Amino acid sequence: MEVLKVDNLKKRYITKTVIDDLNFSLDEGKIYGLLGPNGSGKTTLIKLIAGVTQPSAGNILVAERKIGPATKQLVSYLPTINHLPKWMTVDKCLQLYKNFYQDFDAQLAEERVDMVGLKGNQKITSLSTGMLGRLKIVLAMSRKAKLYLLDEPFNGLDPNSREKVLKMILESIREDCTILISTHIIHEVESILDEVLFLNNGQIALKGNVDDLRFQKKMSIEEIYKEVYENV
Repeated sequence: MEVLKVDNLKKRYITKTVIDDLNFSLDEGKIYGLLGPNGSGKTTLIKLIAGVTQPSAGNILVAERKIGPATKQLVSYLPTINHLPKWMTVDKCLQLYKNFYQDFDAQLAEERVDMVGLKGNQKITSLSTGMLGRLKIVLAMSRKAKLYLLDEPFNGLDPNSREKVLKMILESIREDCTILISTHIIHEVESILDEVLFLNNGQIALKGNVDDLRFQKKMSIEEIYKEVYENV
């Protein structure tokens, strides 16, 4: 079943087209990599799917529903910015998610908070960039969502934290959901990806099954990435 369908999607600003006539679909039960350098349109695309910004043209469907209030309960979105109120503690953030999302597993979130080395009484303002990144991924991946949108989830994380995040992502994949990871750090995620979409100037430069691409090109996904963006 298609979890996400994007048809003729465009996003234009005054002087620049960021997403240009994009068409693709994502199936359930898979982890997808949305790959590309900074400025390729990854974050804009994620925001469009999450409903944070509106397209200039085209359509997006999540589980056959148009982007809107209904899809907010189906999509778990991890932004690059800090979206958590600075006055809150870790425990209060968990409570906020529990109150706001019916699919939020508070017990699982508490276990994961402990796993990543955070304490419930820590305030958001006291967290380092890496600690905040760990909390954000715990909150996003402790929902039982239909579609997970993870925008640069490894930014600011040390190697040990990145390993824990990868474990969380793998534990969260189900047959009836889809995970889309936007990143330019290929070596961290290559081992867990089922399919990849290489984005360049708001268009798909290459899309395919990870194993098929490796076999066809006799390269790793990281090497294919370097080839695709050689002149960018």
